[in-house]
Amino acid sequence: MSGTNALTMDKPTPTSLLDTGAQGIIGKGLDRVDGPLKVSGSATYAAEHAIDNVAYGVLVGSKVARGKIVSVDADSVRGLPGVIDVVTDFETFARNPQQGGETTAPTQGVKDVQYFGEIVAIVLAESFEAARDAAQQLTVAYEEAEGRFDFDALKGEAEKPAASDQVPPHFSEGDIDSAMANAAVSIDVTYTTPSQNSAAMEPHASIAVWDEHGALTLYGSYQMPTSDAQQLAKALGVSAKKVRIVAPYIGGGFGSKLGIAPESVAAAIAARTLGRPVKAVMARSQVFDATVRRSNTEQRMRLGADASGKLTALGHETLTSNLPDEGFFEPCGIGTHFAYAAPNRQIDHDIVRLDWLLSGSMRAPGEASGMLALECAMDELAEAAGIDPIELRRINEPESDPDTQAPFSTRQLLRCLDEGAAKFGWDKRGKAGTTRDGEWLIGMGVAAAVRGNMLMESSARVTLTRGGQAIVETAMTDIGTGSYTILAQIAGELLGLPIERVSVKLGDTDFPPAAGSGGSWGAGSSGSSVYLACETTREQLAKAMKVDPEALTLKDGEAIADNRKVSIGELAGIDGIVATGTISPGKQEKVTKQASYGAHFAEVGVNVVTGEVRVRRMLGVFAAGRILNAKTARSQCIGGMTFGIGAALTEDLIHDPRNGKLVNRDLAEYHVPVNADVPQQDVVFLEERDVHANPIHAKGIGELGISGAGAAIANAVYNATGVRVRDYPLTLDKILDGLPAL
Repeated sequence: MSGTNALTMDKPTPTSLLDTGAQGIIGKGLDRVDGPLKVSGSATYAAEHAIDNVAYGVLVGSKVARGKIVSVDADSVRGLPGVIDVVTDFETFARNPQQGGETTAPTQGVKDVQYFGEIVAIVLAESFEAARDAAQQLTVAYEEAEGRFDFDALKGEAEKPAASDQVPPHFSEGDIDSAMANAAVSIDVTYTTPSQNSAAMEPHASIAVWDEHGALTLYGSYQMPTSDAQQLAKALGVSAKKVRIVAPYIGGGFGSKLGIAPESVAAAIAARTLGRPVKAVMARSQVFDATVRRSNTEQRMRLGADASGKLTALGHETLTSNLPDEGFFEPCGIGTHFAYAAPNRQIDHDIVRLDWLLSGSMRAPGEASGMLALECAMDELAEAAGIDPIELRRINEPESDPDTQAPFSTRQLLRCLDEGAAKFGWDKRGKAGTTRDGEWLIGMGVAAAVRGNMLMESSARVTLTRGGQAIVETAMTDIGTGSYTILAQIAGELLGLPIERVSVKLGDTDFPPAAGSGGSWGAGSSGSSVYLACETTREQLAKAMKVDPEALTLKDGEAIADNRKVSIGELAGIDGIVATGTISPGKQEKVTKQASYGAHFAEVGVNVVTGEVRVRRMLGVFAAGRILNAKTARSQCIGGMTFGIGAALTEDLIHDPRNGKLVNRDLAEYHVPVNADVPQQDVVFLEERDVHANPIHAKGIGELGISGAGAAIANAVYNATGVRVRDYPLTLDKILDGLPAL
């Protein structure tokens, strides 16, 4: 038996089969089904696939920031022991990097160098060590050109970016200048954030294997295999049907693996040239140099309010940066559009064109940087108005989407703030600079979290076998978020199977196409496709049992109806039941404003002698629709909150002003928070269902956890010290001069 089930979200889904399932596993904090494989080293990551006769490739990056390649002295290394060849392939493929959400793809070799470290060649050898040695000795001659490396000096040449599907580049409503002039209380301040790197644990890696029919299989570390295969095919000039990507396990991505990176195309071109498989793994420094960064930003915040604290003016103007001709810009104002209401608003984004590494999507693109400014500005306004920061947010809670007046599908921001305040002890917060513990100044901060919800087209195939086992197949990925587990829970709940009787297979473009992991759409999109496939399977089981689907109860591998109990494997028959589900976005995303919400609370200590900041505790309260797995969801939020610590206090990707080269291009010098930096973190989820989002009533959570987290820490630093720092990260040198004397 087989069947298909497609749903376009044109209408709300007021009921969900997940609420009536009898298995009792949905929402539970179950351990990850892939956990034992990972902790035992049995999970196969991109560079670990056992491929016969593989050649090893090491990438070579440009040693100049701008100019042309005059020559590559390949002959000088071809004679080294174990070296096979040097591949550049400058002529065939035009450079066009993809990491920020565009549909074009990068190449492996270029003539025109756009930034320092751009990949210009791949050296191939019989061993990795031989390839690395030759790559270090390869001589490349350049004709250098003048470049654009100084963000501050070029701000006057900023340009309006092209239209974006995410957020309008420029938006205005009313007269903000007049409103600011007439406001009872106002602030006009500028916040700056540096470039950042995703710093995923697993570096970018690919193994390329061509078959005798001209078809490519690429074992890679990629978040969105379906679209990545299309990009790779375009880069190689072959049909998309000829490219398969296999990515069952991914050691983190945070946006850096949304699109294909140079090593994938390099490996594919080299493998085709050699006629044998090629493995290319980026060194950590190359991941920093030649994949993608979160853009630095300069954000002017203007807030004006009447005597009661009601916003009359809201301005959020962002300067960001990217390479010439790149369409992506960091959408810092994306959350500002619907976080608070004001009759006079201006939310603009402009790009400064620099010859720096490509800027693209990094976890919570827009909100991660934008809320660092917006939520600190709200704190500043509350201080100026003499209003509690939570109360100021309550006063400015919008009744509907300020842009379109569409109703919110759900919105529990105020409840998140209130419940968080009660749990955290917000009433014990003192005035700025007044609470002390020895040589430590103590402060509390709060910030709202908002993250728009997205649904993407995704498909999944569910096979119910004669033996009463379920097999879920989809090109969805698990980048450490728990996809294997939540999809098994959905299928197990709907088909009445213990989770150990559900097998989930992911990350292969031979499976039904999926949107993959990105934008916090993964669980809602892929989960809904599994839901729809299981819904059809349930109908087939009911038909085989000759009862209505509504009368059917599925539990522990048995179908129960009409006082009968039958094994579902028996009902599936010899050939089993194969069902495919496909979910697509529809009118619901336009007629309602869908988003997840939360509130962050942080307590910090600032050493009055050294200026050192220590986060003492954090609390996040979130409302994100149905929580599919309490443990994996909590883990996602803790990860996001840890990102917030890094953004607030440590992460700063530094560009050499002479050539744009990244100075701190490894995990020793690029300071992500380590264990000693991360305090006790508490996460609370509010009960919620969003019937407008999808049939499983769940919304994105992976990026909600970072939104506002850093701002809560920055606000806590101000409350502790009375020192307001608007240049992230808040390192001790920026705080020290403002601290009181002992």
